[in-house]
Amino acid sequence: MTMFAARTGVEQVELGHDLAPRFDAEGLMPAIVVNADDQMVLMLGYMNADALERTLRRRQAHFWSRSRRALWRKGEHSGFRRRVDHVLVDDDQHALILMVTIDGPGRCHVGFRSCFYREVDLDMLPDKSPVRLRRIEREAAFDAETVYAGLPNPTRL
Repeated sequence: MTMFAARTGVEQVELGHDLAPRFDAEGLMPAIVVNADDQMVLMLGYMNADALERTLRRRQAHFWSRSRRALWRKGEHSGFRRRVDHVLVDDDQHALILMVTIDGPGRCHVGFRSCFYREVDLDMLPDKSPVRLRRIEREAAFDAETVYAGLPNPTRL
């Protein structure tokens, strides 16, 4: 039994009061995670129905790892959990924003406050060579190698 409503019409989805999420062909929907304290965008993750239900019921951010093909709870290894304060749903219910409070200094498995610690250098776009990235967070918030010692890196090439 699911806690989500069936999608029965555009008006119900756009203006109704029931959560009727639309997952993509792989059963996923994007979820942007934002720090409730300073509005910093922390990460983009993907949720399947199970991850979304666990997030809502437990008020802890859960995601589906596309690289590991497994459900995971943010902070399960580092201890830097995301307590979910608010969940915003977009107009056609196919994307979420989680407003969270963080337990600890870290947000990103690389060690920075946000997974978005770099930006495209729009002032220095080259004609042919690769576009350059500029770091907007100068220093890591924690030592990722120590916190995640012995765990495989989730980044895939």
